[in-house]
Amino acid sequence: MTAVPPRPLSAIVTGLALALAQPALADQSDRIVFDVVLKGIKAGELAIDGKIADGAYAANGVVKTTGLAGMIKKIRYDATASGRFAKGKFTPRAVEVASQRGDDRSKNTMIYKNGTPASVSHEPPRVPRPTDVDPAQQSGTIDPLTALYAVLRDVDRSEACQLNVTMFDGVRRSQVALSAPQVQGEGVVCSGEYRRIAGFKDKEMAEKTRFPFTLTYAPTGDGSRLRVVDIATDTIIGQGRLTRQ
Repeated sequence: MTAVPPRPLSAIVTGLALALAQPALADQSDRIVFDVVLKGIKAGELAIDGKIADGAYAANGVVKTTGLAGMIKKIRYDATASGRFAKGKFTPRAVEVASQRGDDRSKNTMIYKNGTPASVSHEPPRVPRPTDVDPAQQSGTIDPLTALYAVLRDVDRSEACQLNVTMFDGVRRSQVALSAPQVQGEGVVCSGEYRRIAGFKDKEMAEKTRFPFTLTYAPTGDGSRLRVVDIATDTIIGQGRLTRQ
């Protein structure tokens, strides 16, 4: 039997140095709460708790009407999402959304396989529409809650305004993209756009398909990262804003 020669000490040292030089996983936890303001009046609240650890992520979120808007009509969405996180990319595994609009309640669930929605269920069952998007053709998309967490989580300065994701909610396909970072004081301002792509009603596509917005980051308390503090956009019913609490 031929003996295996020992590795030179220099090779061992080099290998150890390379291993130590590899970046650690960017684990983080986020508590995100925004006021939803329409035409200058607070109409709702958005809250997301998210965590990234050991190559995986989990998020739960709530969007609800508050104040006078909540008195006129109670609207609430509770969502959970979990999956893999690697190299800055979110890949969902399971998503559940429970919604309430007045007295109407529903629940939607998506289970993914290899980055593609493999199972989509609706409770109560919904009647399919000709405009519905085929889940099997939505490989690489993420759900709206995961997209919100990707947009609103704290990031390193080098990551600001670098997001471009395609979403699928079980019926509709859309896109959100950030670009054009501009330094503003200690923070950064991005140009953004939400775009309806497919699965929407003809009326919705006719009224508007692109919704530009402006997103503003400010330094976190310790100044080590950037945090979204404001998003301003035009909506179908007028000027809208998300303002961090």
